[in-house]
Amino acid sequence: MWADANGQELANRFKDAPVKKKLTGIQGFDLITEGGLPLNRTTLVVGTAGSAKTVFAVQFLVSGIEQCDEPGVFVTFEERPADICTNFASLGWRIEDWVKEKKWAFVDASPAPEQMTVSGPFDFGGLMAQLERAIRKVGAKRVAIDSLGAAFAQYPQNAIVRHEIFRIANALRELGVTSVMTAERQEEYGEISRHGVEEFVADNVVILRNILEDEKRRRTVEALKFRGTSHHKGEYPFTVSAEEGIVVIPLSAIELKQKSTIIRRPSGNAELDKMCGGGIFRDSIILVTGATGCGKTLMTTEFISGGARAGERCLLLAFEESRDQLFRNASGWGVDFAQFERDGLLKVMCAYPESKGLEDHLIQIKKTIQEFKPERLAVDSLSALERVSTTKGYREFVVALTSFVKHLEVASLFTATTPTLVGGTSVTEAHISTITDSIILLRYVEMLGDMRRGIMVLKMRGSAHDKNIREFTIDGEGMHIGKSFTNITGILAGFPHTVPADEAARIERLFRNGQMDPAEM
Repeated sequence: MWADANGQELANRFKDAPVKKKLTGIQGFDLITEGGLPLNRTTLVVGTAGSAKTVFAVQFLVSGIEQCDEPGVFVTFEERPADICTNFASLGWRIEDWVKEKKWAFVDASPAPEQMTVSGPFDFGGLMAQLERAIRKVGAKRVAIDSLGAAFAQYPQNAIVRHEIFRIANALRELGVTSVMTAERQEEYGEISRHGVEEFVADNVVILRNILEDEKRRRTVEALKFRGTSHHKGEYPFTVSAEEGIVVIPLSAIELKQKSTIIRRPSGNAELDKMCGGGIFRDSIILVTGATGCGKTLMTTEFISGGARAGERCLLLAFEESRDQLFRNASGWGVDFAQFERDGLLKVMCAYPESKGLEDHLIQIKKTIQEFKPERLAVDSLSALERVSTTKGYREFVVALTSFVKHLEVASLFTATTPTLVGGTSVTEAHISTITDSIILLRYVEMLGDMRRGIMVLKMRGSAHDKNIREFTIDGEGMHIGKSFTNITGILAGFPHTVPADEAARIERLFRNGQMDPAEM
């Protein structure tokens, strides 16, 4: 499970750490930092434009108020307090109310509209006095300062600004508050900050990145340095949700502690159940892969139908077809999705993959699963999501989603499209095959100018299964699985050809006697 656990559970998990930490309340971040930000220290949060530095700073205070009943102070060198209140109201953060309730205080160091230049040195002593008064006034436990880059822009004596920032950081430590300072950097990978302040203020450095890869933007967070304490290394994807603010997806925190069951459930096709050794396991992850038009959506429909008819709640996520198309297709195979919905057994969500980033899709899927509590999940098609992210981002999505549903013991079926009509490995297969419990291959088989369809259970973890490639047909009643292909070889390789009956019998005898390796054929 990649979402944050209960805050108290996290606090208990890391309570014996040598450096005490304060939970930020930012989903996922407290996991990769193993408990949040070091207590009573200053953390430098750096990033390029658009990397969500201000969101991080504001959310640090918001979470303190909402989740820990800890008041906060926000020092702004750039935006006016009224603008901050307005901008973040869209996330549901009622900053103006907290100011009235004396849970939030502003220290406004932003330039007035008519004062775009500063004559003479800025009085940082006066700023510190204002900050200390604000902390005592609301009983603040958290402070956010945004942004140091704006401070350097306003007050050009860089050496003085660095020295004063160092004094402020020390003063905050003496006041017993945990603080965040934001600073800009010019490149995603390069010097930590533009003005070289990290050595003055930071025992801890967090880097936010807004990377452009293959014409796609992808945000990541890295806990670069946490002096005297442990944390997870590397970059982790995050997004900014309209409902939750920053949400980090911490793959390194996923634990292989999922339960397993021997309970089987119907797949929706009786003959496929026989091929799988008696049905699918209740907590299994199934990958159905095949070329376009070979029956993947039909298998999805039968999977949903099998669950609903057994009284299970089913969630169908579609990224290639509209709701009306799905209901029409199901009706053509004798399945009434509308009735399942009326009975409260089915929820259908359709979205274009390009409608949002992959991390946002993941958050929406997770939220829907938590609210609807399905016993079955079908995603048609997982391959459609490949094109909205990088290869790395796509794999992170797949790992996070499969881990989440396995943790909840939700039987899940994902479809993937192969690049050619007769087979071939897709990107999805390469990234998900090792973490699935079952893989079902659908293939076209050409025989003497006639195009037929074949099905094979390639993998069925924890169970014996039929290893033959069997022919199937599709009509108005669904999928009908027949006998195995005989005298045909090369189906999986994508080059099926007929073998004479006497030659097939001879090869079979050699196999049984151990005189020929199948790879030699």
